[in-house]
Formats: sequence, structure tokens, C-alpha cells
Amino acid sequence: MSQDLMAGTDKTNTMQPLKVTVVGTGYVGLGTAIMLAYLGHQVTGLDVDQSKVDMLAGGELPIYEPGLDQLLRDSKDRLRWTTDYTTAIPDADVIFICVGTPPNADGSPNLRFVAEAARSIAQNLNGKVQVVVNKSTVPVGTGDWVARIIEDNAREYSSGRYLVVSNPEFLREGTALYDSLYPDRIVLGSDSSLGIERMRLLYAPLLDQSFEAPAYVPRPSNYERPELVATALSSAEMIKYAANAFLALKISFANEIAGLCERVGADISEVTQGIGHDKRSCHRFLNAGAGWGGSCFGKDTSALISTGSEYGYSMPILEAAIAVNQRQRSLIINKLQQHLHRLKGKRVAVLGMAFKPNTDDLRDAPAHDTIQRLTALGATVVAHDPIAMPRARREWQHLSYTEAESVRAAVRGADAVIIATEWDEYRELDWNALLVDMRGRLIIDTRNIITTQPDRCTLEQIGKRSGVGVPHLPDADVLAEEHPVTIATGAQA
Repeated sequence: MSQDLMAGTDKTNTMQPLKVTVVGTGYVGLGTAIMLAYLGHQVTGLDVDQSKVDMLAGGELPIYEPGLDQLLRDSKDRLRWTTDYTTAIPDADVIFICVGTPPNADGSPNLRFVAEAARSIAQNLNGKVQVVVNKSTVPVGTGDWVARIIEDNAREYSSGRYLVVSNPEFLREGTALYDSLYPDRIVLGSDSSLGIERMRLLYAPLLDQSFEAPAYVPRPSNYERPELVATALSSAEMIKYAANAFLALKISFANEIAGLCERVGADISEVTQGIGHDKRSCHRFLNAGAGWGGSCFGKDTSALISTGSEYGYSMPILEAAIAVNQRQRSLIINKLQQHLHRLKGKRVAVLGMAFKPNTDDLRDAPAHDTIQRLTALGATVVAHDPIAMPRARREWQHLSYTEAESVRAAVRGADAVIIATEWDEYRELDWNALLVDMRGRLIIDTRNIITTQPDRCTLEQIGKRSGVGVPHLPDADVLAEEHPVTIATGAQA
């Protein structure tokens, strides 16, 4: 349940500033407070440490971050600092929680400061629409927990008026100011579309880059607008951890390859440079599903592992990649068994045989393993592919399945359907019409291509919550009455 939006405003529009309170004045809190003040909002920085508040009120920073002292001077007229929740919270339109989450002895994050901040915020909310933002790095589920703390501690709790949003930061110490003003993306997670809309108003100057860039942090000449990624609350929390884990994986992968480079006489700098120019390294190849197939990935990954073994060098990351890929193929059958239990005697339609669309290549195709496993478990398989069936007739003679001349013929009388290849033809199917001909109403969409939930159907996808689609961001009629800022939503990806 996510979408990427290119959003912005007409630079001729005038923005009426929001009132913002930032709880916590560490690296994240200070950068957030000062940056939002620079963009034109009225910001209150709150911290329980009186010495830090006194220092900031005097124009001094308790931390060092290049350029932040200058941005503080340029923004001081729109900043104030306090230790008092009773004056900082009631009038705020947006309240950021930017407190520390130090690790416990077992490595889990200590959320004591988050809880304390949430309780103090709740006790001072005033009943108008107020957005509480988790900016601290917190585990998945913390947003729901904070919402419950607010519900339990607000003096006059009003459902739908106190909205929780996850807005993870992606800042690098040493370049935090640059990362704040010229971000790659802004992630907003909430189960309230009104909460996301309020945050879009807050970040409008960043989204359209309408602010005057400071001379000490100039706007890059090739920089365009950042992407606004609107998600469910839990997805935004997961994005923060997954992004860091992905970066950690990339570094570990580079180190694993570097070890092999030393042994075979290659240069890791040259290798990573060659890899880095591959555009597939972006989000287009971060698609969850039934796993990879084709002639290259499995063969070449295995070849690297084999080369390492010749030199007595293990490659656990690559070995894990192959193991996870195999696990995904088993996952398809597991999902099927979860609903049908015994597969013996069941009829299953498999849509897609080629390892990917727009080819008839069957090498290492996930559909092959799926058909093989289904028949071993006693199921009858009917398969369809718009292009690859003639090749499968020659290359898959060892498999037991029946060809279907059309999708409708494949699904007729089926207990379940498995979408194994993301052909455009399958994306455009009218499932409500097709389900009428099925004996069961179960779809295992291993490529996540169905975007609208079919009627009275059990739909299983990979890595998805129940239900499909993207959050609806309505017109901000309620917010416009308080803060008349116009934001034109760009094209949806």
C-alpha cells in the first residue's frame, strides 16, 4: 500500500507557515527544527535539558554539524527554545518526536524517552487537528503504540483529531544540512490520509524547492524535486530499517567481492565502478516475488561462489541470496496449502511460464519448479503463457501439465490460480468476470500485479498486507480552512 508522488506547488503561491514543535534537540531534532524554521514555519524546540535550551536560546549549538550554526542565525526570528510542554504543545499544528532511542543490552531500542515524550504531548493537546510525528528511528509498530499512549493520556481524546505519522530521517552526519534541504525522497507513513496531507503542506517548500538556497549549502545544479512516498504507518517504519539494512548489505557485499578480487587479481574499485553504472540497481530491481530466474543470475552467482571455493574463500552473502531465492519458490506452495490444505485432487491454473515477460526463455523459471511441486503433491495443473507454450512443449516434456489456449480456459474449474509471470496481458484481466468460472476463489499473485481487490476473492501477494491498492490522499478541505496552501499533486507512479 504505497505510492510515489512527485508533488509541489506553484512557486508563485504564498505559503502561510505552520506552527511546529520539535521534542528533542539532538542531531535529528536540531536539524529538523532549524531547517523547518528556515523554510518559513514558526518552530519551537523543546528539550528537558535546561542547559541545552539555554545554550540554544543564546545562539549556540550543543553539537557540530557543518553549516547548521549559520542556518540557526538565519532562522532565529522563527525559532524559540523551551523546556515547557504546556506552552509548546497546545497551539502546534505538527509535533515531532525526535528523542533518543539508545540500544538496550540485548540490542533492542530503548523506547523510554519516546513514551515519556508521547505522554507529555498527549497531556497538552488542545482538541484541534494536531499531527504527532515519529521522527526518531523506532521499530515497526511504534506508531500504533504512540497512538495508544496519546489515546490513554489525552485529557479530552478526540478520535480523528490527533493523527500519528511516521516520517523517518535519512541524514548523514557531516552532510545532514544538505540531506535535509535536498533530499532524495520524503517518506510519510500514516493510516490517516488527513495526517499525510498536513505533512505535505509542511514540506511544500522542499517538495517544490521554492525556498532560497543558502549560499553555504547551495542547491546542486542537477537537483530536481524530491519524491514524496506516501505509505501505511508500518511501511514507513519498515522503510527506515530496510534502507539502512540495504546499505549495510551493499557494503558487506562489496567487502565479500573485494576478498575474491584479491585472490583472482581484480581491482575492487574498478569492479564497483562498473557495477554502479547499472541503472537496475535502483528501485526497479527491488521487486518482491517468486524469485529470480533466467540464464544469468543463478548461474553467475553460483559461478562466483565456485570461484571463491577454488581459493578457499567462502561467500556467505551470495550463498544466502541463492537460499532466499529457493525459499521464495517454496513460499508459493506454502500459501496455496494454507488455504487449500491438501492439494491432491485440486486443479490449479498457472499463468505464465517464461521466467519474465516479453520473452519465451524458460531457463530457471519459477513456474517450472511450481508445476513440478504441484504435480508431486497430487494437483492437476493447467498452464498458460501468451508466448512461451511452444518452447515449453519441447523443453518441459518431463513435467506433467495441460496447456490452455486462453486464460479463461486455464482458470475454468480451477480451485486456485497462480500468477507466475507479470505479462501485461495478465495485468489487464477482469478478475471479477474470470472468478465466475472457477471452482474456488483463490489467487496467488506472486508478482504483485493485481492492484484492485476482486470481489469475494482470497488474494495472496508477496510481502503485502491484506487488501491491495494505494492510500487515497483526499483534498485537504479541513486543513485549507486553517492553512490555505495550495499543493498540486503530480503524476502517480
